[in-house]
Amino acid sequence: MTVVGPFGLSVRDQALEADVQAGLAAVEEGLLDATKSDVPFITEAAQHLVRAGGKRFRPLLVMLAAQFGDPFAPGVVPSAVVVELTHLATLYHDDVMDEAEVRRGVDSANARWGNSVAVLTGDFLFSRASHILADLGPEAVRIQAEAFERLVTGQILETAGPRDGRDPIEHYLDVIAGKTGSLIAVAGRYGAMMSGADERTVDILTHYGERLGTAFQLADDVLDIASDSHESGKTPGTDLREGIPTLPVLHLRARAAATGSPADLRLCELLDGDLADDALHGEVLRQLRAHPALEQARRDTVRYAQEARAILAPLPECYAKSALEDLCDAVVHRAG
Repeated sequence: MTVVGPFGLSVRDQALEADVQAGLAAVEEGLLDATKSDVPFITEAAQHLVRAGGKRFRPLLVMLAAQFGDPFAPGVVPSAVVVELTHLATLYHDDVMDEAEVRRGVDSANARWGNSVAVLTGDFLFSRASHILADLGPEAVRIQAEAFERLVTGQILETAGPRDGRDPIEHYLDVIAGKTGSLIAVAGRYGAMMSGADERTVDILTHYGERLGTAFQLADDVLDIASDSHESGKTPGTDLREGIPTLPVLHLRARAAATGSPADLRLCELLDGDLADDALHGEVLRQLRAHPALEQARRDTVRYAQEARAILAPLPECYAKSALEDLCDAVVHRAG
């Protein structure tokens, strides 16, 4: 088996490996080309996160999904570039909203150039993605528009919080289905659709991507608490510091409300304190890392990954299907 891409997927077939490697290399070229501007400063800002690397999880999924049709079809690589550009644009915006200082092991764009430049650079990337989409046809444009609506809706729902009487965990899972699952679903859909796969296969890979996307975000939630900055590429506990209610925290709060445990209630009080204080932030991280709520979040990650794997069952047995199944395992592995 050979490791393919920064995400670290092991591929069991040399021909598949060659196809995926070639596709990902073409996507890198496409990303650099799409982020060039006649204004050198815009190029520098737009390529800041491209050159910082990343897992390229979404382009990888496009390449694997394309194996169920013609992986060399002309729309496959451009559609992968579109999905990654859209993802990168959301990172620029997210870092402004979260006041993040580090992304992918480098200074965030907002920390380096300020919020205005970061927001406008994200907008620039969205415009370049739209330009590429225009050549892929109206159906591709419609799919992207629907996914983008879901993505923004998820962000708004996260900001607004759950309505009265709504289970915060159910609300959160809806949020990440929109914020993360929708775009990863598009990666599976574009790969299959652009390669000419049949409608049933396109549908399977779309739903697989949605479920896998949720597992992927839940793994990130676990990493935000359990990892160090070397593993995650960003400062540990960033979501905690910004008051973002990730799944481990929601499980903690649910457990505290259900049991009335003094220790859990005290930890909830600490979470509601000023986590800009490094000592308090470090203490909260330490306690959460040892808390059953973190293990519950890991179990939820495994469940969604298993559901994604089960969706693949109707597809014919092949190396590409095995790689997609292994991708489920890789997501779970990130969560420990």
